[in-house]
Amino acid sequence: MSRPTIEEVAAAAGVSRSTVSRVVNGSTAVSPAALAAVQKTIAEMNYVPNRAARSLASRQTHAIALVVPEDTTRFFGDPFFAAIVAGITGALGASDYLLNLLIASDDPGDKVSGFMRNGGVDGALIVSHHTSDAFIERIADAVPVVYGGRPVRRRDGDYVVDVDNVAAARVATRRLIGIGRTRIATISGPLTMVASNDRVQGYRDELADAGLTPFAEEAGDYSEASGAEAVRRILAAGRPDAIFVASDLMARGAIMALRTAGIRVPEDVAIVGFDDSAVALTTEPPLTTIRQPMYAQGEAMAGVLLSRLAGKSPERTTILPTELVVRASA
Repeated sequence: MSRPTIEEVAAAAGVSRSTVSRVVNGSTAVSPAALAAVQKTIAEMNYVPNRAARSLASRQTHAIALVVPEDTTRFFGDPFFAAIVAGITGALGASDYLLNLLIASDDPGDKVSGFMRNGGVDGALIVSHHTSDAFIERIADAVPVVYGGRPVRRRDGDYVVDVDNVAAARVATRRLIGIGRTRIATISGPLTMVASNDRVQGYRDELADAGLTPFAEEAGDYSEASGAEAVRRILAAGRPDAIFVASDLMARGAIMALRTAGIRVPEDVAIVGFDDSAVALTTEPPLTTIRQPMYAQGEAMAGVLLSRLAGKSPERTTILPTELVVRASA
């Protein structure tokens, strides 16, 4: 059986083709009686709108992009991204939009931003951006964008969904001070990222308020291996009694490296991580960490972008709450 056409739906509902089109596209310029008739006919005839025709008519693709300026190893190896994607797809489920995933650690050929400028998607969500990612600004010039995390060079009119990384890092460091630790080091993420620098700043601020100075500061890349390597560099210069680690994956690497060196957690070195991903329950001992609402962040990013694409004016900055989750590592 052939699929019913919009003309057939209009004839069966006793309305014009343009009325059916307005109903399908969510317009409010339809009388209640006509709306009810069209919706009833669509259900009875199992009518499915022709997405290609609608896109040509409206110049919309009904697709949005998630742009991740990272390599595939980091994207598929870090549970942070899985939770963000789950939140985005959850928010898009009730909409007419599809999600395109674009993973690009750099775009010197302008391929990604060219795709945007040529009408490949209606808008973009961007997470995990670095100072070197100049192509991100070209994307923002091409389509409506919502950032997950504050962009390196924030401009008037940017839309951002984030957590307060400075405040969260202060809470993590305060926990370590509160259990009597004084030689407190930190392992940050890449210092090319705003979130990484904010977490270092929160760590420093909390130590300063307690009359303490940083024991050591080393940077990783949010991977497990980089956490282990950062611990080895810290131990080469001395023995801390606590470490605030800016991601759960790096914290797991740090704990493993400490164990290899014969150092006990938390007896000798207490550890606090960041994320409260599934990784936090796989460490030995289980990881005390800062919970950031990763699913909710993806959900909120998508919600803000959908609002913008609908012509509405959402809040430009959305800050989601974090909390300390105490387990056995600190």
